[in-house]
Amino acid sequence: MARVHSFGPIGDENAEVLILGSMPGLASLKAQQYYAHPQNAFWRIIAELLQFDADAPYETKIQALKSARISLWDVLQSCIREGSLDARIENGTHTANDFQKFFDTHKKIAYVFFNGAKAEECFKRHGLKKFAGSSVVYERLPSTSPANASMSFANKLNAWREILRLRPSR
Repeated sequence: MARVHSFGPIGDENAEVLILGSMPGLASLKAQQYYAHPQNAFWRIIAELLQFDADAPYETKIQALKSARISLWDVLQSCIREGSLDARIENGTHTANDFQKFFDTHKKIAYVFFNGAKAEECFKRHGLKKFAGSSVVYERLPSTSPANASMSFANKLNAWREILRLRPSR
């Protein structure tokens, strides 16, 4: 099995919200874009929440996140994984991203939302909460992955509305 590597964070110093995945899947790694798998509901959900076209070019999607003061990243910088499923990430092969540096340069982050249980589990396992400060609120949202097929798109979207409800600036 191969070691896979994530991308750098998206967002700027004005971000108030951080959305964390675990590790990009194979389609995303190939495209060098977050959530590139066509069945992943992430961009459809974010487009609905932020009111832009889900089929917009990737750069337009990224700009919509930045305009909404949302950053996007993954917990893991690298790991060994066969395929795309979080369940296939080998324990003991995780290398976390540099969250101390991230939170030092993104001081306005007030909320961290995990895109699924694996992202939250990895964040906790690596003790990364200490870098954000005590006032940051953490919440796990249902995974947007096509592997989370037991939950309907409508239910995922409803759960993800929490981002808009909690954001400090609207």
